[in-house]
Amino acid sequence: MPTDTTPPGRVLLEGQRCRVRIWNRADRSVTTVHESTERLYEAPNWTSDGRLVLNADGVLWTMPSDGASAPERVAIEGVPPLNNDHVLDPDGVTVHVSAEDFHIWSAPLAGGPATRVTPDDGAMHFLHGVSPDGTELAYVRLDPDGDDVWSSGTIHVLAVDGTADRAVTTAPGPADGPEWTPDGAWILFNTAQFEEAPGHAQIARVRPDGTELEQLTVDEHVNWFPHPTPTGDAAVFLSFPPGTQGHPADERVRLRLVTGPGTVSDWGPAVWQAAETIVELDGGQGTLNVNGWAPDGSAFAFVDYPIGAPAR
Repeated sequence: MPTDTTPPGRVLLEGQRCRVRIWNRADRSVTTVHESTERLYEAPNWTSDGRLVLNADGVLWTMPSDGASAPERVAIEGVPPLNNDHVLDPDGVTVHVSAEDFHIWSAPLAGGPATRVTPDDGAMHFLHGVSPDGTELAYVRLDPDGDDVWSSGTIHVLAVDGTADRAVTTAPGPADGPEWTPDGAWILFNTAQFEEAPGHAQIARVRPDGTELEQLTVDEHVNWFPHPTPTGDAAVFLSFPPGTQGHPADERVRLRLVTGPGTVSDWGPAVWQAAETIVELDGGQGTLNVNGWAPDGSAFAFVDYPIGAPAR
């Protein structure tokens, strides 16, 4: 049972450990850069100066991407406890975050006062993307007054100052994980709106103005969180076992890599259907919720949560 000293957010199970890991694209190796049996880190971003940004205990942490030192807390002020939806602004100095008050906030990545972005409009807001020019944020909008809150999710975009909100999708799926392609031509996301089975999410894309909606993956896996490289020449997404509903923690999941001719904006369903499994792991929620690619597209960061002693 939680106590007054229990930190916000998820915590490790008995016998579980958290590993922050790097998948290297050149040799397809996986390296553990940080391991903890005390704190559950989630959802790494990769900064332009070679650091990882993660969340744990309701706050953000940064660490060198090579694991040279342990994570250090980012002292963001005036914001409620955070969840694992955080996105780096193209300016390199700002981070946009989702908080447990269901609002989106912006703050200096170096620490300092936060500013709330979203208005009190009765909705729940979950951030996932920032436009390549840094002027807009993509988020999942939920209606707390509906019969099924989590199935009401649609993709919205608003200006970074909280104005000019618009719906990009209108059919509840639910939809989640919106993220722009590097050229700004498409928003990638996952949605269950194409499927008859409850919660059977697949990857899709839509123009930022809400036109040309297209399903990209069609398979038995439950596919979430598409993340293109900043260079636009690859993408990775998370696949849950068939029949999974939502994006739960502590599942046996796959990370799948997409590559093809041209850039991610050129790839239709045939390329996405050819995605290859590159890592299998114990995780799911927290593993790959946000874009963890290095700025040059050479590697990406993720987190797994094995239970049991490390192999010797």
